[in-house]
Amino acid sequence: MRYLGLDVGDRRIGVALSDETGTVATGLPTLLRVGPRKDVRAVADLIRAREVGEVVVGLPRRLDGGLGPQAQKVLAFMEGLRPSAGVPVVPWDERFTSVVAEQALVEGDVSRRDRKGLVDKVAAILILQNYLDYRKLAEAEARKSPA
Repeated sequence: MRYLGLDVGDRRIGVALSDETGTVATGLPTLLRVGPRKDVRAVADLIRAREVGEVVVGLPRRLDGGLGPQAQKVLAFMEGLRPSAGVPVVPWDERFTSVVAEQALVEGDVSRRDRKGLVDKVAAILILQNYLDYRKLAEAEARKSPA
């Protein structure tokens, strides 16, 4: 099953897609936000075109685990997406993914101009890869445990 990872921001949506085995996340072109309905339609089209079985949306939590204003915007986006998605849409803690993405691009000597759109894509990759790794670990633990 393929998974789609999203890093939803105010201006852009970073997008990542897993391979068919749900093992490796790779980036797709970043979507520019144009309005709630069009944004949802663009993501729903991706879900169908790429035969996605589950959508993972980065949820920006505060350090104390609470939800701030940006998290509320992401939750509203998720609620708007669910009816059109046709697949599960799940939140995933994305604390520090944009910071890590920015640092990786700076260390990779990517210019400030080129980093703008790439940060969202790399953050989406990190969100999705983290989720995929967690699922694989949970599956392995479940196989080890006696039923």
